[in-house]
Formats: sequence, C-alpha cells, structure tokens
Amino acid sequence: MKNKKTKIMIVDDFALIRDGLKNLLELDGSMKVISEAQDGIDCLNKLNEKLPDILLLDINMPNKNGLEVLQEIRNNEIPIKVMILTMHNEIDYLLRAIEIGADGYASKNIKFEELKEAIDLIIHGENFIQKELLPLLNSKIEKKNEELDKIKSLTKRELEVLKNIAFGNSNREIATSLKISERTVKNHIFNIFKKIAVTDRTQAAVFAIRNDLISCLLYTSPSPRD
Repeated sequence: MKNKKTKIMIVDDFALIRDGLKNLLELDGSMKVISEAQDGIDCLNKLNEKLPDILLLDINMPNKNGLEVLQEIRNNEIPIKVMILTMHNEIDYLLRAIEIGADGYASKNIKFEELKEAIDLIIHGENFIQKELLPLLNSKIEKKNEELDKIKSLTKRELEVLKNIAFGNSNREIATSLKISERTVKNHIFNIFKKIAVTDRTQAAVFAIRNDLISCLLYTSPSPRD
C-alpha cells in the first residue's frame, strides 16, 4: 500500500517561486502540490475548491496579504495547517503570525531539507519556527516581559493619568477629569516617567499605545484614592 502524499498549496505572487517550490517538493516523492495561488483572494477562492493538508503562504501579496488570509482561515475554522514562508524576517510579522495561529514560520532562505522537515513536523501536529529567527523571538519576548513588569508597577490612578497623557490632555485637563489637583497630577506623572523609564510625555504616550493600554484604560474606573 502506497504512503499517502502530503497535499500542499503554494501561495506566492511570484510565479518563479511557485514553480521552483513545486518542482523541489514533488521531487521528494512524499508531497504533492495540488494547487497554487498568486494572491490572497485567489488563495481563499481556491480553498473552497480544494483543501490541502498544508498551505505554504507568503506575506507580502496584492489584494489580501498572507496575515489577512491566515486570519480568515482561522476565523472560519478551515481545517488546514498553515506555514508562513516569506522574505520578511521582522519579528513583528512573526509575532503576529503566531498570535493569529500560524503552525510554522520561516524565511525563504531556509534550506530545502529543513523545509521538508518543517512540513513533516507541522503535518504531525507540531509547530515550527526557523532556528535563525529564534534569537529575535526570544529578545522580543524578554522586552515584552520587561514592559509588562513596568505596567504592573503602575497604580490604577497612574494608569488613568497615563491614558490622559496618551490622549494629549494637559495637566489642568487631567486634574479636572480625575477631580484631583494639578500638583497631584505632576506627582503622578513624575512617578509614571520613573516607573516606565521615559523622560517626556511623547515617550509615555508611545509606551501606552505600543502596549495597547488605551483601549483597556477606556473602561478603567478611577481609583478612589490619589
């Protein structure tokens, strides 16, 4: 009895890359490229016709990019493994792909033997991140943890003041909004700057936005104490 071949779909806007990948993968004998797509819309349409075991998905494409395609696949609970295969090695793309639910992530400079191994791991239920990208990922996680510690060090009132800073409110406006004195506002700002390691209001606002604090703080009740 013949072993079942892994069914693959390649999604990339460059025909040369699709052709090259297809030829390499099918030389292995254990894989079969059953479909190709040149952009995100083309990919989603073809998934309605043929469902592969795994999708090799580029990020930078016209119409819908790879992350948008991945989001739709996960939102619609399409039962398919997805490996991001891209020129982008920026850590933010990797983190976003992991957050949405990619099963694997590698840059296009990956060696073919490593790509075959990655596909096999993913098909059998494991995740894969190209080893060259792991130091970037670890560094980003460490930085995230450091910023989380800074956020945890802030009191509820300091978080409210930080929200107001991010919205561009003056000390007087903050004092009026929170029903505290301007002197108290200044003390809070001094403590905030020290705790999150910034030196001005712009840096504090960037910190709040970068850590997605604005939407969270919109619903934070003011602390009964200053």
